[in-house]
Amino acid sequence: MPLLGGFIADAYLGRFSTVLVSTIIYLLGLILLTLSWFIPALKACETDICTEPRKVHEVVFFLSIYLISIGTGGHKPSLESLGADQFDDDHDEERKLKMTYFNWWNFALCAGVLLGVTVIVYVQDHVNWGASYIILTAVMAVTLAIFTIGRPYYRYRAATGSPLTPLFQVLVAAIRKRNLPYPSSPAQLYEIPKIEKTQGRFLCHTKKLKFLDKAAVLEDKDNAAEKQSPWRLATVTKVEELKLLLNMIPIWLATMPFGLCIAQGGTFFIKQGVTLNRNIANGFEIPPASIYGIAAIGMIISVTVYEKILVPLLRKATGNERGISILQRIGIGMLFSVVVMVIAALVEKKRLGVVENDPKRSSLSMSVLWLAPQLFILGVGDGFALVGLQEYFYEQVPDSMRSLGIAFYLSVIGAANFVSSWLMTVVGHLTRKGGPGWFGKDLNSSRLDKFYWLLAGIAAVNMLFYVFLARTYSYKNVQRVVVADCNEGENDGMV
Repeated sequence: MPLLGGFIADAYLGRFSTVLVSTIIYLLGLILLTLSWFIPALKACETDICTEPRKVHEVVFFLSIYLISIGTGGHKPSLESLGADQFDDDHDEERKLKMTYFNWWNFALCAGVLLGVTVIVYVQDHVNWGASYIILTAVMAVTLAIFTIGRPYYRYRAATGSPLTPLFQVLVAAIRKRNLPYPSSPAQLYEIPKIEKTQGRFLCHTKKLKFLDKAAVLEDKDNAAEKQSPWRLATVTKVEELKLLLNMIPIWLATMPFGLCIAQGGTFFIKQGVTLNRNIANGFEIPPASIYGIAAIGMIISVTVYEKILVPLLRKATGNERGISILQRIGIGMLFSVVVMVIAALVEKKRLGVVENDPKRSSLSMSVLWLAPQLFILGVGDGFALVGLQEYFYEQVPDSMRSLGIAFYLSVIGAANFVSSWLMTVVGHLTRKGGPGWFGKDLNSSRLDKFYWLLAGIAAVNMLFYVFLARTYSYKNVQRVVVADCNEGENDGMV
């Protein structure tokens, strides 16, 4: 849904309108969800224990869930990109502030996650689900009001039509001119004069994917019809925008194993927590979902330390206004994910040993806090990789596709969850051929530690591929003043 929502925001509605409409849809879903709990005619059934829910409840419940999903699709990519749009890329100080913005965006996001998995989960467990729905609905209504109040003060980027059409035009023009010779100099490629450019920024020519450059080759300099047809002649900037997207595909694929690792945080890590002793001080029992709050705390600490301590030090050491490049930041987070899987495998091996030594009590003699190190390091790694991915996909897409850029980041996480489920199915099928298999009827009859080792191995091998891509990657290179600027800083991570 974020891919669709991001496209609509960039092409037609604009980011503010998309956020506004999608938040209203999201709020309607929450209201309907709340009503399905409290209105007698919409309840699942009259009794406390439901053997089978009423059909009307199923319809209303799933309708509310789908409304929330649709609302999320517009809300997630558009709101974050609208916030980043408030900073001017051509203003040195504001450009630095935008780098800070992504850190504090995730700080706030994780604070919300922390409240969600502690306060909201506690209300669900100790009051009822209906009470938690009321809280969530009220919070969303208040945030919608605050967002709307700020309308006169925002900076807006107008929707410019489908951002995909110019990319197809470049491809068609390049194919039509595939037999033309390359010009002796990139300066001979077509670009409109700066005085004619009404929106967007000029991009500098790069040497990669040279076959696309033919889209900007002029067949006849005196042919006005050619210049008027974007399907016959593209500018250097449009060619470079297509190159940017094509260069992103390997990076997207290389971050998938990282997504596989973090997918375990909200699934198997929680299931492990259910089997462990969750009692802490004074007999208080931690709800299983609340242990994910440790990861949120880890990310909050990570982005704070990175922003307040590491960035100033790294700026002085490297001379890079980011401190380190975006891909370096993502790579550090990916290394943390390997460490997480190794620790998770060792902890699960210990848990299975406890079960084997005391089958009667199972793993209830083992504290849930054994999961704290892997969850905390998972959060620390997310503070590097997830924030870096958001910044990467926002910055490196064409300026007209920045909501879609955030959607591309979200698609890494979404696709990784699907791949994780598929991988479990394949591994389970293959391992059952020679014995009981890695995935049994419950965790105690499974070998989750071996699955974690497999993920650690995949992520470690993938790091070699990622490092190769990062070292050879060409960042978006924007013309600042004159064409001569294009030769400077092509690979320094500046945009």
